[in-house]
Amino acid sequence: MPFDRMPLEIWFDEYQFEVDYDIGESGTKFLTVKELDIDLNEVELRYGYHLGHPDLRKEIAKQYKGSTFNNIAVTTGASEANFAVIAHLVGPKDNIIVEHPTYPSLFQVPRSLGRDLTLFKLDWENEFRPDMDKLRKLVKPNTKLITLTHPNNPTGSVITKNELKEAIEIAEEVGAYLMVDETYRDLMFDTPPPLAASMSPRAISLTSMSKTWGLPGIRIGWAVADRPIVEAIRAIREQVTICNSSIGEAIAKEVLHKRDEILPVIRKAVISNFKIIEEWMNNQNWLEWIKPGSGVVGAPRLRQGGSTDELCKTLVRKYRTFTVPGSHMELDGHFRLGFGGNQEELISGLEQLRRALGELYS
Repeated sequence: MPFDRMPLEIWFDEYQFEVDYDIGESGTKFLTVKELDIDLNEVELRYGYHLGHPDLRKEIAKQYKGSTFNNIAVTTGASEANFAVIAHLVGPKDNIIVEHPTYPSLFQVPRSLGRDLTLFKLDWENEFRPDMDKLRKLVKPNTKLITLTHPNNPTGSVITKNELKEAIEIAEEVGAYLMVDETYRDLMFDTPPPLAASMSPRAISLTSMSKTWGLPGIRIGWAVADRPIVEAIRAIREQVTICNSSIGEAIAKEVLHKRDEILPVIRKAVISNFKIIEEWMNNQNWLEWIKPGSGVVGAPRLRQGGSTDELCKTLVRKYRTFTVPGSHMELDGHFRLGFGGNQEELISGLEQLRRALGELYS
């Protein structure tokens, strides 16, 4: 079973470190240890717990009503949790339904494992919102896992409480699990729906410190699930990553402990950036989008139609500005535009984007 490279990651390898302005990133601006003001001098650089340090798991569990630290598996980013859940639940004769578009790992893993994959398409005409009637029709007797991502990457669409409840019911009817990537949930513009794992033992919540918290470099994510799923993640981790970075876990614990102090500052900056990008989109003629409902990304497309590959390459090579072409996320004709970074960088990047659009399409 060959594991092919993900086009998105190839694009990142080739271009992300060759630019001055990054308006394609899918998280808030990365932080430094100095900015966090965390004392790491006493961190023991030893092997850690397979499921994550108990103190970190207890801190995480505070967010999930009805869950304890025994329902938490801390992983190497949410990507490892995604891999482990799919590998455990979806066998060679089973079906998995993956909402699409989404972060490519969610559909590339089952493809690489040779699983029966069904894509649950989000449509422009429905403002990239999940259509539960469509989802119900996709379910098969051998469906074992359904995955959703909301707020969505790269469209920014959101799911309502009633839609989430219905998605769980659809999974339960066939004895499947629903896995929800909730990485951007803390960046909801309005009141978020309940955490999926708090609604049913057949629901699994995934998230990480990478997007909302601006800490992709510590590689800390987690899954919240019933005990058999958590134990399966432990077994898979023992054969792959063993445990997490002790430094990463220490940083994650301190940041989450200061959650009520740090999160409002992050949310204020993101909402301010969103207003800037919304006004910019409303005052130019080459692009159109479904306005993101939350998160830090959107997926504009050219009004005239066609691929955005030339635009994104021109932005990098001539204007030293980073975005992600939709072709690298199986969303041809769109590109990923991020607004989670530094405000000055966002404004400068949008100006470079305006110049590139004028050069190519005037």
